[in-house]
Amino acid sequence: MAGGSGAAAAAAGEASENPNVSELPFAEGGESDPSPPRVTFAQYLASPVVTLMIGSRKSETILTAHQGLLVQSPYFSEACAEFADDGSPRQIELPAEDIEAMGCFLEFLYTGDYFPRKAPGQRTLEKDPSIPDVDMTGEQLLKHAKVYTLAENFGLTHLKNLASSKIHCVNSTAKGEIAYARYVYRYTARDDTSIRVPVANFWATRSHTLRSEAEEEFRSLCLEFLQFGYDVLTRVLDEKLKRERNEKMHPGVPGSARKRPRHSSTTA
Repeated sequence: MAGGSGAAAAAAGEASENPNVSELPFAEGGESDPSPPRVTFAQYLASPVVTLMIGSRKSETILTAHQGLLVQSPYFSEACAEFADDGSPRQIELPAEDIEAMGCFLEFLYTGDYFPRKAPGQRTLEKDPSIPDVDMTGEQLLKHAKVYTLAENFGLTHLKNLASSKIHCVNSTAKGEIAYARYVYRYTARDDTSIRVPVANFWATRSHTLRSEAEEEFRSLCLEFLQFGYDVLTRVLDEKLKRERNEKMHPGVPGSARKRPRHSSTTA
């Protein structure tokens, strides 16, 4: 797995990009704000080990993590507060969580990031032979989407923002985008505009070209999630009204098309 820097270095690297970097375990406090003494990495590793039981009993996977890092999450802080100090096993059952997303979550706690990392100064992810250049099925998009929803459930805003930013670095196909949109509209809240709005905008501006690559899948998605169809239609109509107003105010001047960081490949 890529990314060999320690958590302290990762936190320092993120400081300039995210004002919430203080949520990371090894971030330093600001000069003007009093902060508690810095907890060393050794102190985190000296905290009790918690057993995490991921998935159902038929396909259960057991992971472990240090409690000192887990409690950075409000969800785990509350769960760990229930443990007795009598030497009994510290276990937390997570039957509904995805094992890969949990792996990314734990990697983030220990290092401040998760694989694949964003290339410095670019809107791309680090290259790896195991990752295709084009996400044909939506697997890459779904990976980051699952980390996003997991971070939402566990109350880690910085991880949620990080996952969202990586979604926009994936080069995908129409079918991959549909798989991603289906997940977003199934597992995110209706008022979660940070992830739903880009999905609706993407299809509103590109459905006329992408629909031909996956006509049946697009139709099925619209019928399955009526809110998706409504959101896309609303943005199409809004854009139409915007163009009409611009044409009336500035006759003969072409309007500027909205662009989205992430793009879809025309490869079927």
